[in-house]
Amino acid sequence: MSSLTCTSEYCNQGWSEVLTHMSPYGFANFGVAFGLGLSVIGAAWGIWLTGSSLVGAAVKAPRIKSKNLVSVIFCEATAIYGLIMAIILGNKIKEPESVGYYLDEGWDYNGYYYAGYGMFSAGLSVGLTNIASGVSVGLAGSSCAIADAQDASLFVKILIVEIFASALGIFGIIVGIIQSNACTFPTFALSQE
Repeated sequence: MSSLTCTSEYCNQGWSEVLTHMSPYGFANFGVAFGLGLSVIGAAWGIWLTGSSLVGAAVKAPRIKSKNLVSVIFCEATAIYGLIMAIILGNKIKEPESVGYYLDEGWDYNGYYYAGYGMFSAGLSVGLTNIASGVSVGLAGSSCAIADAQDASLFVKILIVEIFASALGIFGIIVGIIQSNACTFPTFALSQE
């Protein structure tokens, strides 16, 4: 069999061409999607880890069912952080007041791409941080439920570890807000000189 060869000039273009020719609004919307989607995945993963251990440990010690629901709430907070960031980023996406038909009409294309890339990185930062936070809170909550079933005095001690794991999500949303502060889509054309 012969291998396919491409003689067109477009065949040698790589990912850099894809990334530089994608709409900045697309990058911004992908940032919103990744921020919210990955945060919800992190929360779901943490709730799965905590919930399965909580149900299993509650068979041995039914008294732990209600107070260990705090662990599930900490996991759910990571989804809320993603939702907050999605609202912040979504409000920053502004449509231009008028649309130019030619590239030389005075539009600040660098400003568009700066805002699009910045919003993409802010959403990705929040989403990846909240996956890590959700998993770590889930593991700590799982340990808390199992330890509490064995010895009730361990609940508060392990809950403190869980609070530190939840702080990862707070740090992520702070970094995302700082990243998104400079992301403003231009809404008007630059003056022609």
